[in-house]
Amino acid sequence: MTSTVYNSQGILQPRGFTSPEPGFGDSDGAELVSVSWNQDYSCFSSGTSHGFRIYNCEPFKETFRRELKDGGFKIVEMLFRSNILALVGGGPNSQYPSNKVLIWDDHQSRCISEFSFRSEIRAVKLRRDRIVVVLEHKIYVYNFMDLRLLHQIENLANPRGLCCLSHHMNTSVLACPGVRRGEVRVEHFGLNMVQIINAHDANIACMTMTLDGLLLATASTKGTLIRIFNTMDGTRLQEVRRGTDRADIYSIALSPNVQWLAVSSDKGTVHIFSLRVRVSGEDSHSTEHETSSNSLQALVTPASGVNPGSSLSFLRGVLPRYFSSEWSFAQFHVPEVTQFFAAFGAQNTIAIIGMDGSFYRCSFDPVNGGEMTQLEYVRFLKPGTLK
Repeated sequence: MTSTVYNSQGILQPRGFTSPEPGFGDSDGAELVSVSWNQDYSCFSSGTSHGFRIYNCEPFKETFRRELKDGGFKIVEMLFRSNILALVGGGPNSQYPSNKVLIWDDHQSRCISEFSFRSEIRAVKLRRDRIVVVLEHKIYVYNFMDLRLLHQIENLANPRGLCCLSHHMNTSVLACPGVRRGEVRVEHFGLNMVQIINAHDANIACMTMTLDGLLLATASTKGTLIRIFNTMDGTRLQEVRRGTDRADIYSIALSPNVQWLAVSSDKGTVHIFSLRVRVSGEDSHSTEHETSSNSLQALVTPASGVNPGSSLSFLRGVLPRYFSSEWSFAQFHVPEVTQFFAAFGAQNTIAIIGMDGSFYRCSFDPVNGGEMTQLEYVRFLKPGTLK
C-alpha cells in the first residue's frame, strides 16, 4: 500500500486495489470474521481471513467468493444484489487497514474508489445514491456519483457502528445515536428536518428501520424492551418485552409488510413479535414531502396473531409496567455461544446466520405462534476453519 495523504475531511481520492491472486483459489483455512445481511435480506456476505463470500438465502447457495492472499475483511457491505460492495480490512493478518473503505466493483474485479480516515471505521452503509461511513464519534455521508461529502453528523460514542438508512428512492432518512444517552437522531434529508427521539434510559444497543424510513425499532444495552417509533414525529407506537434479564441484543428486523418484528440476543432465543402498527394511506409513488406524521398509526388489534401478556394486564397503571408487557409471539432456539442475526424471508419464514458459520431457516405460525419449525440448516463454513 502507498502512503496516505489526508485532505481537510480526512479523505483520500480513489486509487487502485490489489486484484485477487490468480490461482489462490479455494482456501479451506479461511476463518470467519464477519457476517452481514444485504438491504432486503435476500443475501448475506461473510468476511473471511482471506477475502469475502456472498450467499443467496432462498434457495441457500454460495453465489461467489473472492480469495485475497494478503488478508480479509471485517466489513463487507453489499448494495442489494448488485456488483458493488464496501470493504473494510480486518481479521487475522489482514493487510488492509481498518480505517479505509474500499468501494469494490466485482464485475470489474477492482476497487473503484476509497476513503481513508484517522480512526477505525465502525460500519459502512450503502444506498443507491449514498455512501455512509460510521466512525465512533462521527458519521460521514457522501454522494455515490461524485464522492462529494454531503453531511457530517456528530454523535455519542458509537463503538457498535449503529446506523440505519432508508432505501426507497422517494425518501432519504438516516437514524443514528444522538449526542445523549438513549437518544436517537433521525435525519430526514429530503425534508431538511431532524427528529430527536428519547428512546431509552440506557445507551442504544441495536436499531433498524423500515425500507421507507418511517418506522424505527430500538433496543438499549439493558436488552429487555424493544420500542417502535414513528420517525416523522417521534411518537412511540409500541413496546414489546424480550425478557426480564439483561441481554445483549444482536439484531432487530422488521418484516416487509410491517406485521412482524424479530429479535436475536445472547440468550440463545430468536423472538418474533406481532406489530400493532400500520401505514395508512400509503402510496408507493408519494414523495417524502407528501408524507405526514400521521402516516403511521397504532392499532387496537394487529392484523395477525396477538402477543401474549400477563393475566393481570387489566390492572395496567396499578401494577408495575412489567405486568402489562407484550411478550414474544413465536420463538426459535439457537446456541448461546455465538452471535446470531435474524431476518425475514418469504411466507412467514425467518433466516438466521451465525458467527459459528451456521445458517438456519425456520417458519412460524402467524395465527398460533409458539415454537418455530426448522426448515433448513447449513454449515456454510466448516467448524474446524472458524476463528
